[in-house]
Amino acid sequence: MNQHVDTSLSDVHGSVDTTNTNKPGWKRILSFFGPAYLVSVGYMDPGNWATDLAGGSQFGYKLIWVLLMSNLMALLLQSLSARLGIVRGRDLAQANRETYPKGINFCLYILAEVAIAATDLAEVLGMAIGIQLLTGMPLLWAVLITVLDTFLLLVLQRLGMRKMEAFIIALVAIIGISFLIEILIAQPNLREVAGGFIPSMPNSAALYIAIGIIGATVMPHNLYLHSALVQTRKIKRDEKGIKRALKLNFIDSAVALNLAFFVNAAILVLAATVFFKTGRTDVAEIKTAHELLSPMLGSNLAPILFAVALIAAGQSSTVTGTLAGQIVMEGYLRLRINPWIRRLLTRMVAIIPAVIVILINGENNIDSLLILSQVILSMQLGFAIIPLIHFVSDKKTMGAFVIKPWVKVVAWLITSVLVYLNVWMVSGQMFDFFRESDNLPLKILMIAGSIFFIALLLTTIIYPLAKRPKTVPMQVHRTEAAAEIGDPIIPTYQRIAIALDFSRFDQQLIAHAMGQANAQTRFILIHIVESAGAKVLGNQADDFETRKDQEKLDAYAAQLTKRGYAADSLLGFRDRTKEIVKLVKESGADLLVIGAHGHSGVKDWLYGQTIEGVRHSIKIPVLIVSGSA
Repeated sequence: MNQHVDTSLSDVHGSVDTTNTNKPGWKRILSFFGPAYLVSVGYMDPGNWATDLAGGSQFGYKLIWVLLMSNLMALLLQSLSARLGIVRGRDLAQANRETYPKGINFCLYILAEVAIAATDLAEVLGMAIGIQLLTGMPLLWAVLITVLDTFLLLVLQRLGMRKMEAFIIALVAIIGISFLIEILIAQPNLREVAGGFIPSMPNSAALYIAIGIIGATVMPHNLYLHSALVQTRKIKRDEKGIKRALKLNFIDSAVALNLAFFVNAAILVLAATVFFKTGRTDVAEIKTAHELLSPMLGSNLAPILFAVALIAAGQSSTVTGTLAGQIVMEGYLRLRINPWIRRLLTRMVAIIPAVIVILINGENNIDSLLILSQVILSMQLGFAIIPLIHFVSDKKTMGAFVIKPWVKVVAWLITSVLVYLNVWMVSGQMFDFFRESDNLPLKILMIAGSIFFIALLLTTIIYPLAKRPKTVPMQVHRTEAAAEIGDPIIPTYQRIAIALDFSRFDQQLIAHAMGQANAQTRFILIHIVESAGAKVLGNQADDFETRKDQEKLDAYAAQLTKRGYAADSLLGFRDRTKEIVKLVKESGADLLVIGAHGHSGVKDWLYGQTIEGVRHSIKIPVLIVSGSA
């Protein structure tokens, strides 16, 4: 765990180079594409399926226009999120931290975490239902199996950003192809489908479902996610380079979100063709839809494809949800934990309520949890959109890339519609509860929560207008000549710490340290003991491994002494990162030499990303020597 993380997704920040002139032009253009596909999976996650199924089975093709409108809203908001990341080099969480006071930021952070947990709940349930439909296993076991995807994320992050994007795109392709085959089997009337793009609202029940579709489409965590993912691209920071990045990222967003629209429209069209046309207007649950597909279409392939698409939707969304959680925690708290721990914590928060509901009520009421997750997401939406519009409308921080007045008007109009619809939906459910329940304490709690909700919403709107944000203006690299170097002061290091692990790589580390030394330099040789006894007893340990490690350090120190250097040897115990930081500080070292051994997968998990933890916790220069252990 480390603090003071100043770049969004620091492990992959600027890792995809779009400026390499040695690459063909088309390859440089393609290198921009990818972030929006990771974002798009949030628009086709299992939480959207219930509203699409209900809309299609009850009203046929008449609500397709609502999906299209929602998609256009999402495209505008996601493009604003990408603009914030590209122009200012800040994600939404970082921009909030720099603008709002600590108390407000803490509330926004908690709400963002709640939204991510709600998203993950929908993903857990979607994947679990898909696994159950495909294998027939009990839903409880399927829910517990979803824990295993924690390790999949770990592997993906070690492969790099482009590999992760390729994996997500492959899952999106599986979803799209599955529904394309389903549509071909169902053979809908294309003229009637086209008629669904003409706006109409049959009755109040259709309005309620339309609100659900809109509320389930735009998700708060996607706005945090997109503003960070675009920063994985290394771009030219001049005016031309930023304009190019904005243009290509908009194209990326348009293509990806249109794919998401196709998936949602396919679910609605499938439900309309298979259920509405045959008089089954009561299909609103995923399991019911799956059970009816085979007899109504006369194909055993249809329900299999439906389950496979559901699993792919849940799995793809779960990866992006974890990234969003990392962005939110780093941005608001400047706190970073290992991705696998973050994933496991988020997944546990999602699994526990699902397991409790299944144990108490059985599997029949599981769709109510999906609905609850969408209601929670709806309540968080305004707290992400409103600050975003403020930030991209600020000329002092956005410079020439501030959004145009007409874009600002449309953005605020969309925000007003979304917030109003979400508040209307939530308040409607609250009024129903008040009429049917006699639970006074819960009613009082709901009223207090509503007052807090409204007060916080008004604060997010008013505060940036009332007080000038303490934000850093956008910086564009100019084309002036480089500044004169002058007469730089060459540093000399008096105390150099070396973190050793007794591998064949130690020789390289010591050699690099000697390259920074002078005749007066004292070396501090550090090693962290990792035996079972050392883990428990710390510096009180006196086991065989501790004694052997001390002997090895002393042997290194003796060799350095023969070469005319002074050397001390220090052992640390228990936590590698904390102990290295502690010993470096206590020894008064003015340079640390540490090795990057190229660990991957489980090894990286076990080592806890030591280098990242150490370098963000000390204030002296750190020389990282690459090699293979």
